[in-house]
Amino acid sequence: MSDSYGSITELTRPRYGDISPMSASDRAAQFSPFAALVGYDAAVDETARLTDSRIELTEDEINSLNASLNLLLDRLDEQPEVRVVYFVPDERKSGGRYAEKVGTVRIYDEYANELVFTDGERVAVADMLTISLPQPTEQPDRFSANSLLTNSRA
Repeated sequence: MSDSYGSITELTRPRYGDISPMSASDRAAQFSPFAALVGYDAAVDETARLTDSRIELTEDEINSLNASLNLLLDRLDEQPEVRVVYFVPDERKSGGRYAEKVGTVRIYDEYANELVFTDGERVAVADMLTISLPQPTEQPDRFSANSLLTNSRA
């Protein structure tokens, strides 16, 4: 089998005086894949992204949440650290996700019906699922019944 291209394999690329040679990256761009549907991949990814639906609280759960909020408001001067689970609506489609915030509540904004944390984050009461407060710590008496009994026997 003879080399049928033997006469042209050693030739250089032709040069034209009025046209400058194209860079290698520009030449490669001519052969890059063509995206006929711009944004299609992003739309597919957005459709595949899952969101949670908002959980509707029962009346008992609402009462429990209200009791916890009232307890927090009573103890707001102590600045206890609280854990709040709340719903964050999705900006692009129906549904959203549940987030957890652990921190110290600075104030309760009655006008906006929101808890304002010391780091500036705000959580709407209407979006709350649960709120957990630490149990109040009782200061033990300096003399307990057991210590009095122990000291009197010594």
